[in-house]
Amino acid sequence: MSNVIEQALQARLVASAPQLETVPATLRYDGEDPFAVRMAFPPTATLEGTEVSWAFSRELLTVGMDEPAGLGDVRVRPFGYDRTVLEFHAPEGVAMVHVRTSEVRHFLDRSLGVVPVGREHLHLDLDHDLAELLRDAC
Repeated sequence: MSNVIEQALQARLVASAPQLETVPATLRYDGEDPFAVRMAFPPTATLEGTEVSWAFSRELLTVGMDEPAGLGDVRVRPFGYDRTVLEFHAPEGVAMVHVRTSEVRHFLDRSLGVVPVGREHLHLDLDHDLAELLRDAC
């Protein structure tokens, strides 16, 4: 069984214009990085014309579906019925997208099949990670 979960979804980009634009996005979870979730946007959905990927904690996404969560570059909060808002803060500005909460819950349920909450530490290779950090520091 693969330890990587990917789920395509449609995100509605919130802009100053009254119309919401739908853009494709992909949620990704890798059991080798058990605390993190990634959300990627293809080049056609970004101002730079290159793929943009944001990494944030699985816990942030889980909590943010039910109550506002996050103080840093990524913030998540519920919005109306079956919507979750993700805010991505960068020096260039803030991007906000709405996604269906049901799709996010489905993704997170699948991620729990790879690494259950509370078992993440069993999937870390701290010796390898420390060796990489020390190698990069030299």
